[in-house]
Order: sequence, then C-alpha cells, then structure tokens
Amino acid sequence: MGKAKKRSFHLGINKQISNLSREDAIKEVVSTLKKDDDKNEAYSLITLFGMSAEELLEGGLTYETVMSLRGIVKE
Repeated sequence: MGKAKKRSFHLGINKQISNLSREDAIKEVVSTLKKDDDKNEAYSLITLFGMSAEELLEGGLTYETVMSLRGIVKE
C-alpha cells in the first residue's frame, strides 16, 4: 500500500471530521461531556472554536460543568 493510500485509510479510522459548523461543534461537545466519553476531543473542539460559557450553557450543559471548564472556556 502506498503512503498516500495508507494516510487516507488511517484518516478514516481516526474519525477525522472534515466540515463542522459551530452549532454542530457545540452539540458534539455537549453530548460528549454529558456521556463522559473522550473528554480530550471535547476540549480540543472548545479551544478550536473558542467557545464561550454562554454558548455551552445555551447548548445544554449544566452550570457546574461549564464552571469546571473555566480554564479553556471564554467567559
């Protein structure tokens, strides 16, 4: 298998997201944090989009959860 085909194959395995809107990213963060799944993925989306505490509260996270993210969430 060639290098390019191998890279493409591994991109599919690692669940890379190609196009993601801000609203979809907020929904993904909320669902990930509510399920206690891989929190690193949620943290990376928060920092990538520069999400604010207000957006996450409107998205459905509890106040306590948002306050626990104080270091990475914009206030």
